[in-house]
Amino acid sequence: MINFANGFIKKGYGVASGKSKDKRFPNGTLSMQMPFFIHQGLDLKDFFPGTLNVSLPKHSYFLGTAKYFFPLVKWSLTLPAENFSFFPCTLQLVSQKEKYDSLIYWPHPSTKPEFFQDPNILEIIAPEIDNIRYGDEVKIFAEPESVIFSPLLD
Repeated sequence: MINFANGFIKKGYGVASGKSKDKRFPNGTLSMQMPFFIHQGLDLKDFFPGTLNVSLPKHSYFLGTAKYFFPLVKWSLTLPAENFSFFPCTLQLVSQKEKYDSLIYWPHPSTKPEFFQDPNILEIIAPEIDNIRYGDEVKIFAEPESVIFSPLLD
């Protein structure tokens, strides 16, 4: 049984994609992390080398069983090792019919040294999506063993 949540694309820090111009991550943190993920069995070559920040203002979520878990990845010379989990999901822009097989990218907050996310934001790694914009409404679909979405009560 698939469950889903509605959200919208929100501007993030820009460090995953390299848009932030942080000299420590010239091509983005995700490009620096990808070789470590490939080495452990997750090839992200079919995905855009950045994340989409999806704000879920009307839902809470519970992350369940990750498809991939990589402990203590030392991907940067200047930052401590981090734990990463990836959860399969499907992303759909509400204005389009096409759905995109994607992954929730979750650097564990317990090991993440910087760039903390608001708790109602999920970072999504997706294929490149033409014409996606900040503010676009999206749906995230996931199997309940990966992610459970719950509507917030008004």
